[in-house]
Amino acid sequence: MTDYFEVYDRDGPARLGELRLADPVRTPALVDGVLHDAGSLWREDQPLPDGDESELTVLPHRAFPAGTDDRVKEAFQIAYDDVPYPSAAVISPETARDFGADAYVLSGGPGRSGHAEGFVDALLNTKAATPADSALYVSGIATPANVATLAYAGVDLFDSDYAYVRGTEGFYLHTDGESFLEDLDELPCVCSACQQPRETFTRRDCAEHNVNALKTELSRVRQRIRRGRLRDYVEGQARHEAWTTALVRRLDSQYTYLEERTPLLRRQDILAASEDTLNRVEIQRFADRVTSRYVPRLDDRPLVLLPCSARKPYSDSQSHEQFSRAVSYRGHVVSMTSPIGVVPTELELTYPAQQYDSVVTGDWTAGEYEFVAAVLERYLDRNRDCYTELIAHVPEDYRPICERVEASLGVSFEYTVTDHPTTEASLATLSDALDGYDSFRMREREHATVRAVADYLIGDGAGDELFDDIETGGRYPKLRVHKEGEQLATLVAQYGTLSFTLAGAREWAESAVPTKTVEIDAFVPQGSVLAPGIVDASAEIRVGDEVVIEGPTAFAVGRAAMSGPEMNESTRGVAVDVRHCEER
Repeated sequence: MTDYFEVYDRDGPARLGELRLADPVRTPALVDGVLHDAGSLWREDQPLPDGDESELTVLPHRAFPAGTDDRVKEAFQIAYDDVPYPSAAVISPETARDFGADAYVLSGGPGRSGHAEGFVDALLNTKAATPADSALYVSGIATPANVATLAYAGVDLFDSDYAYVRGTEGFYLHTDGESFLEDLDELPCVCSACQQPRETFTRRDCAEHNVNALKTELSRVRQRIRRGRLRDYVEGQARHEAWTTALVRRLDSQYTYLEERTPLLRRQDILAASEDTLNRVEIQRFADRVTSRYVPRLDDRPLVLLPCSARKPYSDSQSHEQFSRAVSYRGHVVSMTSPIGVVPTELELTYPAQQYDSVVTGDWTAGEYEFVAAVLERYLDRNRDCYTELIAHVPEDYRPICERVEASLGVSFEYTVTDHPTTEASLATLSDALDGYDSFRMREREHATVRAVADYLIGDGAGDELFDDIETGGRYPKLRVHKEGEQLATLVAQYGTLSFTLAGAREWAESAVPTKTVEIDAFVPQGSVLAPGIVDASAEIRVGDEVVIEGPTAFAVGRAAMSGPEMNESTRGVAVDVRHCEER
């Protein structure tokens, strides 16, 4: 049970939390000055210290260097009793389990630094075996250049030992690596240690600067987590060192670990500045759900592929307004874009389809072509029988994507752009290609939109099951969903998600659609549900998900502030923000 550490915000595996000491420490952070090591059991038996709430006490331990034989580790396992003060247990990936500590110290930290594969394996094994609401401390490896990447991976606590020692050795650390102090004609920093003439700057001053630079970088990391922008920063920052670059790529290959911890939506846009963005969970999750859950509901119509636009949602852009007049609701519009893949018009609001900004050069990279073509191929492989024909109203640089799909699936596109998609001639050709099709009604599009969003959020077929025979009110994109005079949900335009009413939540709970349920104890939640009050939660729940809350005395609906697995493991923190609640 974790008593002295609480997570307040999440940005993928990175967490903004608090080590609840007498003087609280906001994490990710250094433990310099607040750590008390009770000692190694290799020298002699160490009694449990008295401890107090002013510091984090590392319990008596046997640390193992990286590479120690598993049989040795098993022979020297330690059992801890619960202690009434903030505590940390030293573990290895093989011996990690729930010791009831507030933090866990991963042994052999310096031996894992520089080896991305081994570090990721150790991290994942440790995280899987320790409670979700405990802090992870890796000692002796943090630098201004790597600490953002380590925090992104899921490390909460660090120390300045390595940075300080490097300073005494004459190495000046900064966010893009390190320099020999003797090679610096001037000091590229304005911290207190660097506010002196270069000729009087000593190695002790260098060590002080290194610690200051590390603290500054951690402050930047915390702010990035608050804003949901750490990954954007790490994509650039990790490139300064080979092993941190490899670490990010190794983490990207661990989709299950990242996806469970990555929110369904964010307040900030995604910056697509490199091909690494294609590997982000938000991008991969959107592509997967579009190609495995979504189905077009405007049957017996042609597909109209369009290019993306700089303005989002696409339908608000000047180019798409021109396309819309030419299509005139006679075809089903799907936009192609990097880094998102393909975006059916019904999901143009759904995160991250309208919450990204990409670097526009006019040229696609090989990786972008491959990714978007693969997503389009999966989309058409699932849905091509829904379309009477395939129309591609795309500029020249999009054509290779369509041609790859034509070759792989044996389909044919009718290309309607002769020079540029928005010229009068091209728009006329697009309109002519849709001759013979009647326009569908606006209400059809609105119904298709709320059903598509339900599919995306809940699962394949959820839209038809939950929103059969509905009426929609309001004006797109602020739609309200009614059934038999009772409001079931609202389309939230900011994120393209659904906000359920109690009636909608009951409809969901009583349907055949798998429900994302949080089971609670016998109390009536007021504003939020805290983790200690949860009996069980669906493993599929992610931060930002709409959830149904059920207990002996209450029925409610709200939005998840933790993932389902974290709800089941945590003993502190807000698990669900409750929107509507009724007492049973």
